[in-house]
Amino acid sequence: MHQYAAGSALTCEPVDQGLLNRGYRLCTTRGRYFLKHHFDPDTADPAAIARQHRATQRLADLGVPVAPPLTGRDGRTVAVVGGHAYALHPWIDGRHRHGGQLTTGQCTRLGALLGAVHACLERVMPPKGRTRPATSPHPVESADPADTFALIDDLLAHVGRRRPPDAFDELARHRLRERRTLLERHTHRRPPPGGPVGWVHGDFHPFNLLYRGDAPAAIVDWDRLGVQPRAEEAVRAAVIFFVRPDGTLDLAKVGAYARAYRRSAGVAPAELTAAVHRVWWERLNDFWMLRWHYERDDRRADPQFPAASALVVWWTRAYDAVCGAFAG
Repeated sequence: MHQYAAGSALTCEPVDQGLLNRGYRLCTTRGRYFLKHHFDPDTADPAAIARQHRATQRLADLGVPVAPPLTGRDGRTVAVVGGHAYALHPWIDGRHRHGGQLTTGQCTRLGALLGAVHACLERVMPPKGRTRPATSPHPVESADPADTFALIDDLLAHVGRRRPPDAFDELARHRLRERRTLLERHTHRRPPPGGPVGWVHGDFHPFNLLYRGDAPAAIVDWDRLGVQPRAEEAVRAAVIFFVRPDGTLDLAKVGAYARAYRRSAGVAPAELTAAVHRVWWERLNDFWMLRWHYERDDRRADPQFPAASALVVWWTRAYDAVCGAFAG
């Protein structure tokens, strides 16, 4: 704490939430703070972190609810200690809220907030920082189903080696076989490269948004800040916020959120519909939770798997209704 005018540390408690980085709640002689250890090697570059910090400060100046870090005595916002990057942020009192806890009006506010984030990022991030023009298609190819079929076979082999299989293994086996059948039916629907890109938060979901009362207090964890198809971030966020435990989406809330997002970000319905298709295909081919479980022996995402794996099956059946909710 000697690098900051934040007093002397009295207590330090780990914050449990978060899959990639580590956080600590600090109480000092001058107040409460959040110490973030940028642990994930993919997002731990000090220069990239400093760029994120500059962006959040500019967003704060525009009235976006964020929590910019403190500046150290050396004028920097990133401290590198023992080869590890750290940042000190003010502690934000608040709680996370998923879509089931939001009223329709709050869903509208959520969509408007993400739209404002995208619009404001275009104002505060310098054009020279873009990796490609905002009007060009995203060059990353969508998932190749041939690769997905091979991955399904590999994961099924992992499941088959479990003796005796537990309930998670049984569900994983069922979903993998089900997904293979779905993909065989829909291989012809592989989407082309994505639509217009812009600066995005990169990881907008309930655990990265704090509420104080009924209002958003701070958007946190800007590690994935970058240039990506903006409408796809809006769809991914909605899918995480509004998925129910049974793997269905609350389409009424999705509609309220999407209408507000389109108005706030200036996004046409057709752009959002195309993003729905790409994210649907992404989910159809995605098995990151199972890869964590079987390849890395990392169980932190296991509680999310039942709803997430059911969602893509329901989404495929309700495809037109989902598109209508986002574009209507």
